[in-house]
Amino acid sequence: MKRIDELKDIRTVAIAGHIRPDGDCIGSCMAMYWYIKENYPEMEPQVYLEEIPPEFSYIAGVEYIRHQEEQEMVYDFFIALDCSDKERLGEMANCFDRAKRTLCIDHHISNTKYAMENLVVTDAAATCEILFYEMEEQKISQTVATALYTGLVHDTGVFKYSNTTEKTMVAAGKLISKNVPFTNIIEESFYQKTYLQNQILGRALLESIRFFDKKCIVAVLRKKELDFYGVNSSDLSGIVSQLALTKGIECAIFMYETSPQVFKVSLRSHSWLDVSAIAAHFGGGGHIRAAGCTMMGSEHDVINNISSQIEDQMEKFAMQQDGKNR
Repeated sequence: MKRIDELKDIRTVAIAGHIRPDGDCIGSCMAMYWYIKENYPEMEPQVYLEEIPPEFSYIAGVEYIRHQEEQEMVYDFFIALDCSDKERLGEMANCFDRAKRTLCIDHHISNTKYAMENLVVTDAAATCEILFYEMEEQKISQTVATALYTGLVHDTGVFKYSNTTEKTMVAAGKLISKNVPFTNIIEESFYQKTYLQNQILGRALLESIRFFDKKCIVAVLRKKELDFYGVNSSDLSGIVSQLALTKGIECAIFMYETSPQVFKVSLRSHSWLDVSAIAAHFGGGGHIRAAGCTMMGSEHDVINNISSQIEDQMEKFAMQQDGKNR
Protein backbone atom coordinates (compact mmCIF):
# COMPACT_ATOMS: atom_id res chain seq x y z
CA MET A 1 0.00 0.00 0.00
CA LYS A 2 1.78 3.09 -1.27
CA ARG A 3 0.72 5.44 1.52
CA ILE A 4 2.15 3.07 4.12
CA ASP A 5 5.26 2.21 2.11
CA GLU A 6 6.19 5.91 1.98
CA LEU A 7 6.08 6.30 5.76
CA LYS A 8 9.26 5.94 7.78
CA ASP A 9 9.75 5.04 11.44
CA ILE A 10 6.16 3.86 11.88
CA ARG A 11 5.67 1.21 14.53
CA THR A 12 2.38 1.77 16.36
CA VAL A 13 -0.79 2.18 14.28
CA ALA A 14 -4.29 2.97 15.53
CA ILE A 15 -7.20 2.08 13.25
CA ALA A 16 -10.69 3.40 13.97
CA GLY A 17 -14.03 4.07 12.31
CA HIS A 18 -17.23 5.89 13.08
CA ILE A 19 -19.54 5.45 16.05
CA ARG A 20 -22.22 2.76 15.68
CA PRO A 21 -20.05 0.86 13.15
CA ASP A 22 -21.74 -0.77 10.16
CA GLY A 23 -20.52 -3.37 7.68
CA ASP A 24 -18.31 -1.04 5.65
CA CYS A 25 -16.79 0.50 8.76
CA ILE A 26 -16.07 -2.85 10.41
CA GLY A 27 -14.92 -4.42 7.14
CA SER A 28 -12.53 -1.60 6.25
CA CYS A 29 -11.02 -1.45 9.75
CA MET A 30 -10.44 -5.20 9.96
CA ALA A 31 -9.15 -5.37 6.38
CA MET A 32 -6.61 -2.64 7.16
CA TYR A 33 -5.65 -4.36 10.40
CA TRP A 34 -4.89 -7.69 8.71
CA TYR A 35 -3.25 -6.11 5.65
CA ILE A 36 -0.77 -4.28 7.89
CA LYS A 37 -0.26 -7.25 10.21
CA GLU A 38 0.40 -9.67 7.34
CA ASN A 39 2.55 -7.41 5.16
CA TYR A 40 4.27 -5.00 7.56
CA PRO A 41 5.50 -7.15 10.48
CA GLU A 42 7.47 -4.26 11.96
CA MET A 43 4.22 -2.40 12.64
CA GLU A 44 1.82 -2.99 15.53
CA PRO A 45 -1.77 -2.22 14.47
CA GLN A 46 -4.71 -1.94 16.86
CA VAL A 47 -8.39 -1.52 16.00
CA TYR A 48 -10.72 0.65 18.08
CA LEU A 49 -14.48 0.44 17.51
CA GLU A 50 -17.65 0.51 19.54
CA GLU A 51 -19.36 -2.84 20.15
CA ILE A 52 -20.06 -4.50 16.81
CA PRO A 53 -23.23 -6.41 15.89
CA PRO A 54 -22.90 -10.19 16.38
CA GLU A 55 -23.63 -10.93 12.71
CA PHE A 56 -20.10 -9.74 11.88
CA SER A 57 -18.40 -12.21 14.21
CA TYR A 58 -17.24 -14.29 11.21
CA ILE A 59 -14.65 -11.62 10.35
CA ALA A 60 -11.29 -12.81 11.63
CA GLY A 61 -9.87 -10.90 14.57
CA VAL A 62 -12.98 -9.05 15.74
CA GLU A 63 -12.28 -10.42 19.23
CA TYR A 64 -9.14 -8.23 19.25
CA ILE A 65 -11.11 -5.00 18.76
CA ARG A 66 -10.72 -2.60 21.66
CA HIS A 67 -13.69 -0.48 22.64
CA GLN A 68 -11.75 2.18 24.52
CA GLU A 69 -8.20 3.28 25.17
CA GLU A 70 -6.55 1.62 28.12
CA GLN A 71 -4.12 4.52 28.43
CA GLU A 72 -3.46 7.76 26.60
CA MET A 73 -1.34 6.35 23.80
CA VAL A 74 0.50 8.54 21.32
CA TYR A 75 0.41 6.48 18.13
CA ASP A 76 2.90 6.94 15.31
CA PHE A 77 0.07 6.67 12.81
CA PHE A 78 -3.70 6.94 13.09
CA ILE A 79 -5.90 5.69 10.23
CA ALA A 80 -9.53 6.82 10.29
CA LEU A 81 -11.75 4.74 8.02
CA ASP A 82 -15.30 5.35 6.74
CA CYS A 83 -15.60 8.36 9.06
CA SER A 84 -16.68 11.72 7.64
CA ASP A 85 -15.58 13.98 10.50
CA LYS A 86 -13.45 13.77 13.61
CA GLU A 87 -16.39 13.97 16.02
CA ARG A 88 -17.80 10.72 14.59
CA LEU A 89 -14.68 8.95 15.85
CA GLY A 90 -16.32 9.22 19.28
CA GLU A 91 -13.97 8.55 22.17
CA MET A 92 -11.07 8.00 19.75
CA ALA A 93 -11.10 11.66 18.62
CA ASN A 94 -8.64 12.56 21.39
CA CYS A 95 -6.34 9.73 20.39
CA PHE A 96 -6.53 11.01 16.81
CA ASP A 97 -5.43 14.47 17.98
CA ARG A 98 -2.43 13.04 19.83
CA ALA A 99 -1.18 10.90 16.91
CA LYS A 100 2.01 11.94 15.15
CA ARG A 101 0.53 11.33 11.68
CA THR A 102 -3.06 10.90 10.57
CA LEU A 103 -4.79 9.56 7.48
CA CYS A 104 -8.49 9.48 6.62
CA ILE A 105 -9.84 7.12 3.95
CA ASP A 106 -13.53 7.64 3.23
CA HIS A 107 -16.24 7.87 0.57
CA HIS A 108 -18.80 10.15 2.22
CA ILE A 109 -19.61 13.33 0.30
CA SER A 110 -19.87 15.14 3.65
CA ASN A 111 -16.25 14.36 4.63
CA THR A 112 -14.54 17.41 6.21
CA LYS A 113 -10.98 16.28 5.36
CA TYR A 114 -9.87 16.54 8.96
CA ALA A 115 -6.70 14.42 8.81
CA MET A 116 -3.18 15.40 7.80
CA GLU A 117 -3.71 13.34 4.66
CA ASN A 118 -7.13 12.56 3.22
CA LEU A 119 -8.15 10.06 0.57
CA VAL A 120 -11.82 10.83 -0.03
CA VAL A 121 -13.37 9.22 -3.12
CA THR A 122 -17.02 10.24 -3.12
CA ASP A 123 -17.99 8.16 -6.16
CA ALA A 124 -16.74 4.94 -4.54
CA ALA A 125 -19.50 2.65 -3.33
CA ALA A 126 -17.72 1.90 -0.06
CA THR A 127 -14.55 2.62 1.85
CA CYS A 128 -13.72 -1.04 1.28
CA GLU A 129 -13.79 -0.37 -2.46
CA ILE A 130 -11.20 2.40 -2.04
CA LEU A 131 -9.03 0.11 0.07
CA PHE A 132 -9.17 -2.67 -2.51
CA TYR A 133 -7.73 -0.39 -5.19
CA GLU A 134 -5.14 1.06 -2.79
CA MET A 135 -3.86 -2.33 -1.67
CA GLU A 136 -1.54 -4.48 -3.74
CA GLU A 137 -3.83 -7.22 -5.05
CA GLN A 138 -1.29 -10.01 -4.67
CA LYS A 139 -0.92 -9.10 -0.98
CA ILE A 140 -4.65 -9.39 -0.26
CA SER A 141 -5.20 -12.61 1.66
CA GLN A 142 -8.50 -14.46 2.04
CA THR A 143 -8.82 -12.89 5.50
CA VAL A 144 -8.44 -9.35 4.14
CA ALA A 145 -10.70 -10.14 1.16
CA THR A 146 -13.49 -11.39 3.42
CA ALA A 147 -13.48 -8.14 5.37
CA LEU A 148 -13.41 -6.04 2.18
CA TYR A 149 -16.24 -8.00 0.58
CA THR A 150 -18.34 -7.43 3.70
CA GLY A 151 -18.03 -3.68 3.26
CA LEU A 152 -18.99 -3.85 -0.41
CA VAL A 153 -22.07 -5.97 0.33
CA HIS A 154 -23.39 -3.73 3.07
CA ASP A 155 -22.82 -0.32 1.53
CA THR A 156 -24.35 -1.37 -1.80
CA GLY A 157 -27.30 -3.31 -0.39
CA VAL A 158 -25.93 -6.48 -2.01
CA PHE A 159 -25.02 -4.51 -5.13
CA LYS A 160 -28.51 -3.12 -5.78
CA TYR A 161 -28.04 0.52 -4.65
CA SER A 162 -27.36 3.17 -7.29
CA ASN A 163 -23.82 3.69 -5.92
CA THR A 164 -22.79 0.32 -7.42
CA THR A 165 -20.47 0.80 -10.40
CA GLU A 166 -18.38 -1.29 -12.74
CA LYS A 167 -15.39 -0.72 -10.43
CA THR A 168 -17.44 -2.05 -7.52
CA MET A 169 -18.31 -5.24 -9.38
CA VAL A 170 -14.73 -5.73 -10.62
CA ALA A 171 -13.49 -5.42 -7.04
CA ALA A 172 -16.16 -7.86 -5.83
CA GLY A 173 -15.22 -10.38 -8.52
CA LYS A 174 -11.54 -10.24 -7.68
CA LEU A 175 -12.29 -10.63 -3.98
CA ILE A 176 -14.42 -13.70 -4.73
CA SER A 177 -11.40 -15.16 -6.53
CA LYS A 178 -9.64 -15.11 -3.13
CA ASN A 179 -12.07 -17.84 -1.98
CA VAL A 180 -14.27 -15.46 -0.01
CA PRO A 181 -17.38 -17.28 1.35
CA PHE A 182 -19.61 -14.73 -0.37
CA THR A 183 -22.88 -16.67 -0.04
CA ASN A 184 -22.50 -17.00 3.73
CA ILE A 185 -21.48 -13.35 4.10
CA ILE A 186 -24.58 -12.12 2.27
CA GLU A 187 -26.97 -14.53 3.97
CA GLU A 188 -25.68 -14.31 7.53
CA SER A 189 -24.66 -10.66 7.80
CA PHE A 190 -27.18 -8.94 5.53
CA TYR A 191 -30.42 -10.92 5.28
CA GLN A 192 -30.56 -13.09 8.38
CA LYS A 193 -32.38 -11.55 11.35
CA THR A 194 -32.99 -12.71 14.89
CA TYR A 195 -36.54 -13.24 16.10
CA LEU A 196 -36.24 -10.07 18.19
CA GLN A 197 -35.05 -8.05 15.17
CA ASN A 198 -38.03 -9.29 13.18
CA GLN A 199 -40.35 -8.32 16.02
CA ILE A 200 -39.09 -4.74 16.17
CA LEU A 201 -39.10 -4.50 12.36
CA GLY A 202 -42.73 -5.60 12.37
CA ARG A 203 -43.56 -2.96 14.99
CA ALA A 204 -41.92 -0.25 12.87
CA LEU A 205 -43.72 -1.33 9.70
CA LEU A 206 -47.05 -1.61 11.49
CA GLU A 207 -46.85 1.94 12.82
CA SER A 208 -45.38 3.57 9.71
CA ILE A 209 -47.30 6.33 7.94
CA ARG A 210 -47.10 7.79 4.44
CA PHE A 211 -47.31 11.47 3.53
CA PHE A 212 -46.65 13.91 0.68
CA ASP A 213 -49.08 12.12 -1.63
CA LYS A 214 -47.71 8.75 -0.43
CA LYS A 215 -44.22 9.56 -1.75
CA CYS A 216 -42.66 9.52 1.72
CA ILE A 217 -42.89 7.04 4.57
CA VAL A 218 -41.82 7.43 8.19
CA ALA A 219 -41.62 5.08 11.17
CA VAL A 220 -40.81 6.09 14.74
CA LEU A 221 -39.75 3.95 17.68
CA ARG A 222 -39.75 5.55 21.12
CA LYS A 223 -37.30 4.69 23.84
CA LYS A 224 -39.99 3.04 25.96
CA GLU A 225 -40.71 0.66 23.06
CA LEU A 226 -37.01 -0.14 22.59
CA ASP A 227 -36.71 -0.81 26.32
CA PHE A 228 -39.83 -3.00 26.27
CA TYR A 229 -38.39 -5.22 23.51
CA GLY A 230 -34.89 -5.06 24.97
CA VAL A 231 -33.24 -3.98 21.70
CA ASN A 232 -30.27 -1.74 20.98
CA SER A 233 -29.20 0.24 17.92
CA SER A 234 -27.61 -2.79 16.22
CA ASP A 235 -31.00 -4.54 16.26
CA LEU A 236 -32.50 -1.70 14.22
CA SER A 237 -30.27 -2.05 11.17
CA GLY A 238 -32.18 -2.64 7.95
CA ILE A 239 -35.46 -1.07 9.06
CA VAL A 240 -35.07 2.06 6.94
CA SER A 241 -34.09 -0.05 3.92
CA GLN A 242 -37.22 -2.17 4.36
CA LEU A 243 -39.35 0.98 4.55
CA ALA A 244 -37.72 2.20 1.33
CA LEU A 245 -38.90 -0.95 -0.47
CA THR A 246 -42.52 0.21 -0.14
CA LYS A 247 -43.96 0.63 -3.64
CA GLY A 248 -44.29 4.25 -4.78
CA ILE A 249 -41.97 5.63 -2.10
CA GLU A 250 -39.26 8.17 -2.96
CA CYS A 251 -38.08 8.87 0.60
CA ALA A 252 -38.01 6.63 3.67
CA ILE A 253 -37.40 7.96 7.17
CA PHE A 254 -36.71 5.84 10.23
CA MET A 255 -36.13 7.47 13.59
CA TYR A 256 -35.66 6.08 17.06
CA GLU A 257 -35.38 7.80 20.41
CA THR A 258 -32.00 7.43 22.13
CA SER A 259 -32.90 9.60 25.15
CA PRO A 260 -35.88 11.83 25.95
CA GLN A 261 -36.62 13.91 22.82
CA VAL A 262 -33.35 12.96 21.09
CA PHE A 263 -33.79 10.99 17.87
CA LYS A 264 -31.37 9.16 15.61
CA VAL A 265 -32.70 9.63 12.07
CA SER A 266 -31.92 7.49 9.01
CA LEU A 267 -32.93 8.61 5.52
CA ARG A 268 -33.09 6.76 2.19
CA SER A 269 -34.19 7.92 -1.26
CA HIS A 270 -34.60 6.30 -4.67
CA SER A 271 -34.12 8.64 -7.60
CA TRP A 272 -34.10 12.41 -7.16
CA LEU A 273 -34.18 13.38 -3.47
CA ASP A 274 -30.77 14.33 -1.99
CA VAL A 275 -31.00 13.06 1.58
CA SER A 276 -27.36 13.97 2.29
CA ALA A 277 -28.32 17.64 1.94
CA ILE A 278 -31.21 17.14 4.36
CA ALA A 279 -29.01 15.36 6.89
CA ALA A 280 -26.28 17.99 6.56
CA HIS A 281 -28.83 20.73 7.27
CA PHE A 282 -29.35 19.13 10.68
CA GLY A 283 -25.68 18.50 11.43
CA GLY A 284 -25.45 15.00 9.95
CA GLY A 285 -24.23 13.64 6.64
CA GLY A 286 -23.86 10.65 4.37
CA HIS A 287 -24.61 9.95 0.75
CA ILE A 288 -27.11 11.36 -1.75
CA ARG A 289 -29.34 8.29 -1.39
CA ALA A 290 -28.48 7.28 2.20
CA ALA A 291 -27.79 9.61 5.10
CA GLY A 292 -28.49 10.23 8.74
CA CYS A 293 -28.43 12.72 11.58
CA THR A 294 -29.36 13.22 15.22
CA MET A 295 -32.18 15.65 16.02
CA MET A 296 -33.74 17.03 19.19
CA GLY A 297 -37.39 17.78 19.91
CA SER A 298 -40.65 15.91 19.95
CA GLU A 299 -41.17 13.31 17.25
CA HIS A 300 -43.67 15.63 15.58
CA ASP A 301 -41.16 18.51 15.58
CA VAL A 302 -38.49 16.28 14.04
CA ILE A 303 -40.82 14.99 11.33
CA ASN A 304 -42.08 18.50 10.54
CA ASN A 305 -38.54 19.88 10.27
CA ILE A 306 -37.44 17.07 7.97
CA SER A 307 -40.64 17.42 5.95
CA SER A 308 -39.96 21.10 5.29
CA GLN A 309 -36.58 20.20 3.79
CA ILE A 310 -38.14 17.46 1.67
CA GLU A 311 -40.85 19.85 0.51
CA ASP A 312 -38.24 22.41 -0.61
CA GLN A 313 -36.54 19.79 -2.75
CA MET A 314 -39.88 18.56 -4.10
CA GLU A 315 -40.78 22.07 -5.25
CA LYS A 316 -37.40 22.52 -6.95
CA PHE A 317 -37.72 19.13 -8.61
CA ALA A 318 -41.23 19.95 -9.84
CA MET A 319 -39.98 23.23 -11.31
CA GLN A 320 -37.15 21.43 -13.08
CA GLN A 321 -39.53 18.86 -14.52
CA ASP A 322 -41.93 21.60 -15.59
CA GLY A 323 -39.08 23.38 -17.36
CA LYS A 324 -38.11 20.22 -19.22
CA ASN A 325 -41.67 19.65 -20.39
CA ARG A 326 -42.09 23.11 -21.90
